[in-house]
Order: sequence, then C-alpha cells, then structure tokens
Amino acid sequence: YARVLAAAEANDADQDLRRFLAEKVYAHTAAYDAAIASWFASQRGERFPAQITVPLSLGQSLRYGENPGQAAAFYVERPGEGLSALTQRGGKELSFNNLLDLEGALLATDPFSEQAACAIIKHTTPCGIGVGASAIEAYRKALACDPVSAFGSVISFTVDVDGEAAEAISSLFVECIVAPHFSDEAVEILGRKKNLRVLEGRARWSKGMLDLKRVRGGVLVQERSPSVLGDDQWKVVTKRGPTGEERADLLFAWRAVSSVKSNAIVLARGGATIGIGAGQMSRVDAAFLAVHKARAVGHDTQGAALGSDAFFPFRDSIDNAADAGVRAIVQPGGSVRDEEVIAAADEKDIAMVFTGQRLFRH
Repeated sequence: YARVLAAAEANDADQDLRRFLAEKVYAHTAAYDAAIASWFASQRGERFPAQITVPLSLGQSLRYGENPGQAAAFYVERPGEGLSALTQRGGKELSFNNLLDLEGALLATDPFSEQAACAIIKHTTPCGIGVGASAIEAYRKALACDPVSAFGSVISFTVDVDGEAAEAISSLFVECIVAPHFSDEAVEILGRKKNLRVLEGRARWSKGMLDLKRVRGGVLVQERSPSVLGDDQWKVVTKRGPTGEERADLLFAWRAVSSVKSNAIVLARGGATIGIGAGQMSRVDAAFLAVHKARAVGHDTQGAALGSDAFFPFRDSIDNAADAGVRAIVQPGGSVRDEEVIAAADEKDIAMVFTGQRLFRH
C-alpha cells in the first residue's frame, strides 16, 4: 500500500509498479476463475476434469529446501486449513523438512484420533507409535519402540499435552511437537528449549482435496488414501482365529503400518509398536528389520502381532515371524500364493486375517 500511495501522491506510477500490480490482479482473478471452474466440475461429479488449476498462495519463505543450496517456500492451498491452521507457540521458524515431517507425524496419528495417541517421526516415517490413557503414557510407549531413532524427531499427539508430558519430552532433542492444545505449564517447560518448535491446533485434510505428486513433465493426481478399514470387515483365513487380545493388537498394528513407508512391517503389542521395518525393497527384509529393531532395544517379540501393508508373495516371512514368536498377522491378502502363505500360518498355529485393503506408501 505504501508504494502505491507514494506513486499516487507523486502522480508517477512507473512501468515496474504497473507490471507488479498487473501481476497481482491477474494472479487474483486466475485463482477466482480456478475456484469457479472447480465448483462447476464438482457439480457434474467430475473428479478429474480435462484441466486442473490449483491456486496457491505464499504462506512462508523458508531458509532452504530439503538440503542447503535449494531455495524453497511453503505455499498454501486453502488458508487457515491443514498445516496453515496450526499456531506456533514457541521455537524457531519451521523448515522445509519440519513441514514434511509434520505431515508424516499427523498421518501417523490420524488413525488413532479417538484415542490418546503419540507418534514419533523421523524422515516422514514413524520410529514409534503408542496409545494410552494419557499423553505421557502414549509418549512413553512410542519412545520405547526406538529411543535411538527418536533423537531429532517430530512428535504428534491426538490429545492435549500437559506439564507432565512436556517434562518427559524435554529430556529428548526434538525438532517439533504438534498437539491439539498445550497447557500453559507445558508451553513454559517446552519454551526452555529455544529451538523446539511447538505447534498447536488440528491440521485436518479438507474435504475433497486431492493428493498431487510431481513427476518429470507432469503431476500425478489421486484421491486421498481412504480411512483404514476397521476389523468388522476383516476375514479370518486360518484355522485359528485371533483371541480378543490378539485382535486388539492386530487392529493397532494395522492402523500403525498405514503410515510407514513401503515395504512396511510393524510388530505391536499392548497398544504400542515394538518393532518397525520401513522402506525395504523386499517384504522379507522388512519383516527381518522389524524383528531386529525390536530385539535391539530389548523387546520380547514372543506373542507379538504383525501388520503388513501389502500381501506376502512367499511364505518365508511367515516362517521367520513364527521363529520370532509372532502369534497373529494382519495383511491385505491378494497374492497368487495366498494359499501357501495361509498353510504356513496354520503350520505355525498363527492366526491370520485378510483386510482386503492395501496400504502402500511411497
């Protein structure tokens, strides 16, 4: 406004100012036209129209991108929604990687929105998820999964964080914490760490928003991943069905594995992950890693439940899981060797359920 006012008073709107204002006008009207076109497409039920325009507004300039030397910025699609709805109550400004990890952290706690849950994230994938009666109980369960990897993490809660939870968290180096609300005591405690970013609010995905992934020469567009199916739609495929306790652990494992990078295997027991095998090129390696990670920090894998984000192509993972003491498995099913895999589970007296829902995450 000051620049325009000065030009008006001097009666001297130079070419640079005119071009700058024209740019703003066209950007504004283009965004408005895009909203109108999107509305008309939605009225026809057209999910993927011939042309898509996504208007974005500069939300924040960032120091650099994923690595130093990469210029970066955060653009907002719908102001006041998603990550832009969060209020920062302390700490340094957010970085590019912080924002990526915040999305990963929220993705990990979304399936547990009706419970007190905590997810600890490194490089957008969980290194621990836990649920409990309170924020601190959920945090302690999540941290116990892999306390080494939790160094420099981003943490998400589904419930308010009080002073007790904040005191426990303050002993760990953490980049960001996000929760619906922080008590004044929690803010004071966390504020002692000047670099710790404290984010408050609920950053939900807006209804109807599409997932966009850039590739060379274009953009892949898909609907957001559907909610993780509940156990009411599961199919028991083995001779032995899961016990009540095993079923609860399977449901937790299934929800937890939904946010882990593929190929993904999660070991769970008692409302907590005890071993996570993430981002492996083979499923058998993901299963091996989950067991290895669990044992490395002293977890007993005997009686654990196992969740897999996709089907088992061979029986090898089942045999290895049985050797580790796994008693129940949840997976989508759909392999040409399903019968071989089911037979392996029956041989080992493992209860197995099929969900019919794949949970790949790239």
